[in-house]
Amino acid sequence: MKRLLLNGAALAVASPALAQELNLYNWGNYTSPEMIEKFEAETGIDVTITDYDSNDTALAKIQAGGHGFDMVVPSSTFVPIFIGEGLLMEARPDQMENFEHVADRWRDPEFDPGRRYTVPWQWGTVGMSVNTTDYDGDINTAAIFLDPPDELKGKINVLPEMVDVMSLAIYYHGGEQCTQDREVLAEVRDTLIAAKPHWLSIDYGTVEKMANEDIAASTNWNGASMRSRLQNEDVAYGYPVTGYPVWSDNLAILADVQNVEEAKTFMNFVMDPENAAMLSNFARYANGIAGSEEYLDEVMASAPEINVPEEFADAGVDAKTCPPEAMQIYRAIWTEVLQ
Repeated sequence: MKRLLLNGAALAVASPALAQELNLYNWGNYTSPEMIEKFEAETGIDVTITDYDSNDTALAKIQAGGHGFDMVVPSSTFVPIFIGEGLLMEARPDQMENFEHVADRWRDPEFDPGRRYTVPWQWGTVGMSVNTTDYDGDINTAAIFLDPPDELKGKINVLPEMVDVMSLAIYYHGGEQCTQDREVLAEVRDTLIAAKPHWLSIDYGTVEKMANEDIAASTNWNGASMRSRLQNEDVAYGYPVTGYPVWSDNLAILADVQNVEEAKTFMNFVMDPENAAMLSNFARYANGIAGSEEYLDEVMASAPEINVPEEFADAGVDAKTCPPEAMQIYRAIWTEVLQ
């Protein structure tokens, strides 16, 4: 409290309010600038966004502490890990005003029963993006990057997300999600090691590179592939018939959050249908909020990347958290691949 003297009388004057802020740690190129501008305008809270490129990167950063972030957006496979290690606040989004808009499919997920920690951000699939001017063969196969055709060798990108890549490779060899079958995993390891010399890069920034034809094919997330296609009609998205992951990303408040009320305000904000639609219209993924459909861009309604063709629907596998023993094997294989 400050005091000013006016004609000898002391008047109490409230000090200026501290600036409201929120620090969001999220996947790169994944947050709608329009939605953030709306949030800042409506609340007066300034949002700072820091990017990461994989769940492992985000988890390691949060585990190390001293990061300064308030919120994070882990995939469903990592949410139980974050919760189990005490890294998330039990923010009780299920008791927030806008929770009523969460679609039935996402109200009580196995990875966060009752939605005590997280709310839906966006969800989608992992498949193959291919420039059809470079390759006119079957794109609905993980062989695009695991046993590349000659036309694509040296022009392939692979996402730096271990679980996604390992899952595609495991399904390709007939294995099940989270398998610890040594024979299957030996085949996966040998296939990845043999394929890597034919890859151009291991990078998550695929949107512009696919659109600009800097790469001809990539393991990819469906929304990123759609964004490329909207810039270059020759880009197509394939669903590997041997199996592909169906994932969801979720907004959570960190246990060591600095700006608690601001974070809770943002969590409630993204569950509003119009605001959730802004996320989808930017990143081109489904969002898990009922009623957002009426605010979506028209191109979303018929996009083959968002609406899985019926013939490939059964090949989708809902991603789940694998046991530590399996993850240890996968990390060993992935580390060898990255060398």
